[in-house]
Amino acid sequence: MGEPGLLELVEEEVRSNSQDTGYTFQMSESLSSRETSFLINEESTFQKSKQSKDSIFFRDGIRQIDFVLSYVDDIKKDSDIKAERRKEFEQNLRKSGLELEIEDKRDSEDGRTYFVKIHAPWEVLATYAEVLGIKMPIKESDIPRTEHLPFNCMFAPVKLPETVKYPRPEYFTVQFNRRRQELFLIDDKATFFKSSSRNRIVYYILSRCPFGIEDGKIKFGIERLLNSNTYSSAYPLHDGQYWKPSEAPNPVNERHILHKNWARFSYFYKEQPLDLIRDYYGEKIAIYFVFLGFYTEMLFIAALVGLACFIYGLLSMGSNPSSVEICDPNVGGQMIMCPLCDQVCDYWRLNTTCWASKFSHLFDNESTVFFAIFMGIWVTLFLEFWKQRQARLGYEWDLVDFEEEQQQHQLRPEFEAMCKHRKMNAVTKEMEPHMPLFRHIPWYFLSGATVTLWMALVVTSMVAVIVYRLSVFAAFASFMESEASLQEVKRFFTPQLATSLTGSCLNFIVILILNFFYEKISAWITKMELPRTYQEYESSLTLKMFLFQFVNFYSSCFYVAFFKGKFVGYPGKYTYLFNVWRSEECDPGGCLVELTTQLTIIMIGKQIFTNIKEAIYPLVLNWWRRRKARTNSEKLYSRWEQDHDLQCFGQLGLFYEYLETVIQFGFVTLFVASFPLAPLFALINNIVEIRVDAWKLTTQYRRPVAAKAHSIGVWQDILAGMAVLSVATNAFIVAFTSDIIPRLVYYYAYSTNTTQPLSGYVNNSLSIFLTADFPNHTVPLDKRDFTTCRYRDYRNPPGDENKYLHNMQFWHVLAAKMTFIIIMEHIVFLVKFLLAWMIPDVPKDVVDRIKREKLMTVRILHDFELNKLKEKLGLNPNEFSKHVMIEENKMQLAKSTI
Repeated sequence: MGEPGLLELVEEEVRSNSQDTGYTFQMSESLSSRETSFLINEESTFQKSKQSKDSIFFRDGIRQIDFVLSYVDDIKKDSDIKAERRKEFEQNLRKSGLELEIEDKRDSEDGRTYFVKIHAPWEVLATYAEVLGIKMPIKESDIPRTEHLPFNCMFAPVKLPETVKYPRPEYFTVQFNRRRQELFLIDDKATFFKSSSRNRIVYYILSRCPFGIEDGKIKFGIERLLNSNTYSSAYPLHDGQYWKPSEAPNPVNERHILHKNWARFSYFYKEQPLDLIRDYYGEKIAIYFVFLGFYTEMLFIAALVGLACFIYGLLSMGSNPSSVEICDPNVGGQMIMCPLCDQVCDYWRLNTTCWASKFSHLFDNESTVFFAIFMGIWVTLFLEFWKQRQARLGYEWDLVDFEEEQQQHQLRPEFEAMCKHRKMNAVTKEMEPHMPLFRHIPWYFLSGATVTLWMALVVTSMVAVIVYRLSVFAAFASFMESEASLQEVKRFFTPQLATSLTGSCLNFIVILILNFFYEKISAWITKMELPRTYQEYESSLTLKMFLFQFVNFYSSCFYVAFFKGKFVGYPGKYTYLFNVWRSEECDPGGCLVELTTQLTIIMIGKQIFTNIKEAIYPLVLNWWRRRKARTNSEKLYSRWEQDHDLQCFGQLGLFYEYLETVIQFGFVTLFVASFPLAPLFALINNIVEIRVDAWKLTTQYRRPVAAKAHSIGVWQDILAGMAVLSVATNAFIVAFTSDIIPRLVYYYAYSTNTTQPLSGYVNNSLSIFLTADFPNHTVPLDKRDFTTCRYRDYRNPPGDENKYLHNMQFWHVLAAKMTFIIIMEHIVFLVKFLLAWMIPDVPKDVVDRIKREKLMTVRILHDFELNKLKEKLGLNPNEFSKHVMIEENKMQLAKSTI
């Protein structure tokens, strides 16, 4: 087993180094859970009543608690096995150099839970900092900080205090080396390593520490012990209470600073303390908040442009020629429209959709094309500038030479437990667990079939909602016709709108229900696939969840945008769903209003539901856990117990945050041509989301284990794919869902009015049908004297020899739509590629800074080694320097000669 071997190697290094420095470790045998009640520290004069409940130290008040394990000593049949595992595990932790202190269950609030407090002494931190390649400061940087925003004075209100924004100075850093400790800026060994680095190191040891041999295999890792309930939890401590600063001798309470300057809703307009978030939670969580903040900043531009387009539609709504004609009693009032459903629905006058036509103009006007093209360019700028922001972060957070976090490549305990084969690792040349491909294949098939089945279930539910709309439309229509009191309401609340609203709300509820169950099933299926590493597990789950949520959230929008009203047929020859329900028709003004309605309800509904769930759910669970736990109120409710009663953020906590953001990104980009206010609502949501996420992390969750990450990972590829898809979807929405292209064709090719070119467009866009041609099963029950009725399409009139077939204007409009799609896509893609080529992934000033830092670190290391060599040789510094200069001159002369 390669990884326990690494642990043993490091143990030897720690022991040898501790002997050299005269440092001794506590190597006493770990006690079993039944013996811990007799554990007494005779050297300490500690009294529990005198200890602060916010203390983050051992009983001696000196050694800081870096990690806490908890367990309940049960009496089940496997309790002896668990006790023996704990004993072996804790003994091996002590052998690796960690120091442990155990709190008896009689001193806990619930009277049942043991707590194992872990402290990493200096030699352990120094050894594993070198193993993990943690970069530490060697000299304060001489490169001034840069502010990325022009006109900084204008942004003074959103700025944080410098001490909060930049809690530490900028340093030149190199990977830590125990044998070069004099090189590093070590003022105090107790505070040299940040608390996030300390808990990361301890977790690294915990995840590799063996706890026994079972079935001939070495078992190791805290994750396996947590999965078997040997330990109930493992977590690093928060610095203190979030609502007050720490008291001596505790270090600075960064949790309180974060809550005060970041997690308060009154600070919604302030920038985020990103460096402090990184110091406290680690780079992986910090980069999520950097991404969310950057995305929100970019949304501000899109929201302004979208709001301007909406205001343009609002101001021009009254002068829109189509709405004027529809609302005119002498034009729209004289046009008798064909029934919208069979038998039950009656003929209706076009001017009854007056308000609907005006509302449609808000989102279906000349600015729609401009905004669709603008968003295609905006999404490119967003992705390119994010690459630059990521590169700048890589420099500022010492991630330039970052290698993937080793925990992500660690074998999962579930994988090892199921493996009966072993194989030589080509890199490490060590035997490690291996599972043949034929063992994976059945689960891959099951996984693919499950995902396909659930996506089919989403489509089926969408069809069910369509059937609902078809069924209730007739009911709404007949009810509104029969009720005289609803005649005024019907002017703006039409049967179409009532059906659309109720159908969208029902669809949203179905989406949430399907999403809830699929999350559980996809997590189970992914576990059964037995991914080898945590990274493979997360990638597999990402693919399943994204594919399903893409279909779940967007399928109804795709239906309304690209299918509804496109295959209706015409009066007398309508198409039917399952030969029962007549296909849905669009409003005479097009389907864009319904797409806007659908998008608004699903997008805003999801955002409101998610924010409420994220805020209320952990709050209620924590309240209930505290209520159950606090049975012995006279006991000290210690720091580790307070954190124990909080929720666990979990390894997939960030996964769901990214998934939520990416789904919102799809709403903002894929269908934005139909809803220019989408960026504005996304902006408002994200401003709230940042503070909700900050609040729940600082107040409702245990402190996550710090982890490194240099990018947002696979999500960046997903965003890039959605950006490309959005160009096509918006082009098709403008062409086929909006009414812009037919108006332009009429304006340039068919209008005969030179002073008002769009006059007569409504009449031109409606075909004529002879009511005598209605089949008996579709004729309205209430007989009318109308000889003809109108319907939306471009077809020949009844007197034509090719009656009811598509006329030439239909083909002209179709050709114009296809031409528009090709031209728009080529223009946007050309601009996208030009922008991607012109904007470098790494800004020039960052490249220069990286080169400067590398040069300075090489010089500092060179000078350090040179001085050590001088001391070792005992040479006179002046003579040595003179000798070095002579040799360097000889080398330069030789190079120039060559």
